[in-house]
Amino acid sequence: MFIFSNSLFSKKPLSKILLCILLSGVATSTAAHTYFFGVTELNINSTSNHIEVIHQLTAHDIENAIAEIQQVHFSAEHPQYDKFIQNYIEEHFVLVRNNKVIKMNWIGFEIKRGRLFAYQESTSKNFLTNLVVKNAILVDTYDKQVNTVNYQNLSPTDKVQGSLTFDHSLRVAIITPSEENTNKNN
Repeated sequence: MFIFSNSLFSKKPLSKILLCILLSGVATSTAAHTYFFGVTELNINSTSNHIEVIHQLTAHDIENAIAEIQQVHFSAEHPQYDKFIQNYIEEHFVLVRNNKVIKMNWIGFEIKRGRLFAYQESTSKNFLTNLVVKNAILVDTYDKQVNTVNYQNLSPTDKVQGSLTFDHSLRVAIITPSEENTNKNN
């Protein structure tokens, strides 16, 4: 609670302005953000032909989702923090070809400036065309969550690039060789 002297305001109008700016800054910094988005990059490694995946998410959003699912207080101090992050992403982001899940190696994750960057790579050679992408990261926790998957393969045999968008009503899409992508509701 703030207690202010009346003499401070009566003699210094600039102090009133500075106080208003200070208090409005405190109020906005404590308010929750109203946008929820994640970005995932899918690329084919030109040397190994493996799919490389980089997820970029708001760290506290994924922590809140895990806390809700696990019914625990969840933060970086939690003894199973790394394992829960890995399990959450592996359960909510899946690549499928010919009705078979593509096995992914978990490379790891890092947190920079409130953003979580998670890294995965397919275990075998692959290509992007006709790949089924299932992305349900955070869509059950946040109704306004929107996930974008940007994909790119510039090899002459499977040149394809574009973006897919996912939300609570659209969780599955197929990367097609044309500019238009086929989306399926899950």
